[in-house]
Amino acid sequence: MLTTNEILHKFWGYEQFRPLQADIIDTILSGKDVLALMPTGAGKSICFQVPAMFNEGICIVVTPLIALMNDQVTHLKDKGIPAIAFHSGLNFYEQDIALRKCIAGDYKFLYVSPERLQSLEFRECLNDMEVNLIAVDEAHCISQWGFDFRPAYLEISILREYLPDVPILALTASATERVQKDILQYLSFKDYKLFYSSYRRDNISLSVFKTESKPNKVLEVLQNVAGTAIVYCKTRKLTQEIAALLQLNKVNADYYHAGLSQEERRTKQDNWTQNKTRVMVCTNAFGMGIDKPDVRVVVHHDAPDSLENYYQEAGRAGRDGKKSYAVLLCYPDDIQDLQLMPEIRFPAYEFIKNCYQYIGNYLQVPVGNGKGEFYDFDFNSFVKNFSLNPLQTIYALKALEQQGFLEFSESVFLPAKVVFTANRETLNYIEDSDPELDRVVKCMLRLYEGILDHRVSVFIGQMARYCYIGEDEVKERLLRLQRLQIIEYWPNKETPQIHFIENRAPADYINFDHAFYKKRKEIYRHNIAAVVDYIELEKSCRMDFLCQYFKGEEPFRCGICDNCLNEKKATLTIKDVVNTGQRILDKIPASGILLSEFKTILDWNDKDVQISFQKLSEDGLLFFDEHGMIRKRS
Repeated sequence: MLTTNEILHKFWGYEQFRPLQADIIDTILSGKDVLALMPTGAGKSICFQVPAMFNEGICIVVTPLIALMNDQVTHLKDKGIPAIAFHSGLNFYEQDIALRKCIAGDYKFLYVSPERLQSLEFRECLNDMEVNLIAVDEAHCISQWGFDFRPAYLEISILREYLPDVPILALTASATERVQKDILQYLSFKDYKLFYSSYRRDNISLSVFKTESKPNKVLEVLQNVAGTAIVYCKTRKLTQEIAALLQLNKVNADYYHAGLSQEERRTKQDNWTQNKTRVMVCTNAFGMGIDKPDVRVVVHHDAPDSLENYYQEAGRAGRDGKKSYAVLLCYPDDIQDLQLMPEIRFPAYEFIKNCYQYIGNYLQVPVGNGKGEFYDFDFNSFVKNFSLNPLQTIYALKALEQQGFLEFSESVFLPAKVVFTANRETLNYIEDSDPELDRVVKCMLRLYEGILDHRVSVFIGQMARYCYIGEDEVKERLLRLQRLQIIEYWPNKETPQIHFIENRAPADYINFDHAFYKKRKEIYRHNIAAVVDYIELEKSCRMDFLCQYFKGEEPFRCGICDNCLNEKKATLTIKDVVNTGQRILDKIPASGILLSEFKTILDWNDKDVQISFQKLSEDGLLFFDEHGMIRKRS
């Protein structure tokens, strides 16, 4: 039997665990529950994957995003570890087969969306599974005080009722003490341990710049900080505009948002991960599940609506422990706009009720129907058809999500589905007459159980690899098989989707919890106030402010945020600045030098060097030329 260290090395290739990982794993293996607060990039998945591999049985992983779920399953399969995703995109037959295989012990990991826990069929199978661990990812979603509360997360407690002796590992990157208490309560933790990794990131320099031109400031930051970067923007249009501006200025940049096809998103992400693209300008649809260690700067073109979101997104910088930067940009009137957001973000109930009615009419879903179904949803056409304000409508949809009526997703990927309609004699004819089609037929029969009798999901990329042909060629052959009436074929969907969690009800009688809605608005107002306080900090250390927000720690000064550097600058004597500045000028040749080379000559972690460099730039004695070289003003 392999030890946990041997499992880590065999399947993940690591020689040793990161801080906290080994302690968390040992506690789980002792049978205790664990609440682990670990920052983004700290290796949370290892904490449940290794102990699940150590013990006999299957690990149930509850996670909110289908796309992330599928990515995790793919990564495990690539390592030779059997895993499956169980979510609302599967039909009844596929769900039944998946559960049967879990009971039979064919899988080590069962990834499940919280909505699936409401399924009676799923619950009835729990007692027949040999479950060794329950992992709850993004555990803050279980708390109404969590910035991303999901009502379906409250269903997770049912796992405790069916599997009372199975340890639970709850994982989150950001949770205030109030949210932590909710997690412990709703998951019925009794004999447990709390593992807390400090929110302090000593290698990230936090800054807020108030500017008259955010695009120009983005360009300036990227010209002054070399290396991989992320620029977060609040709209899709902005991502394209900022990326275009950077490209015009010879910065290797691309854009990313949920409106792109899955193939476009994957290609853009791969190019960025492989350093073919330096800067990704994106909405917050980018970043989940990405563990790129060498991101040197994260710029927020627009302020997020919670410090939890900001900490997670800014925390994607510097995972390799090296000096990195997180920059937040503000226009003079941004503070006022933020303070108005609670009234915009929470529209009147009458508007929400009307939107619910319009959605049912638009999608032609009869009252009493729709539960569990996905519907293509053209948002722009919808708001135009009913003369609705787009921003208000988006937030009405979010309110309906929070209340558990439906889900609206702009980036749902629903795989293609196929069922055979031809008899065996016809299939034999295809085998003899058309080898190209026969290869695809045999591929589907071997890969997808039940496809002769039931409509099942097929994965174009998987089929392409199996048949040694391109994905477009697979699609073309499936269409040919459909024209020959060998199969029924439903191509994959990447259009925005409305997913009805409950059957459509008459709009005047929906069970809308007004008290809950009011509470969520107050929580949102609290979140906005914290963001405003962070932006308006003038002297206090920014990293200390974030740490105090999440969990009271001993006050400290990071020494590298904008406020700490300004304090340091104020205490430096003119002589200190002049002497260090002269050292810097002496090291820069007349032909110029790259910032990366400059940092190897002088200790860039020395605050005197940073402050003197900044002073020389402000005084016009140093500048960056069009090639990104540091040059002395002649």
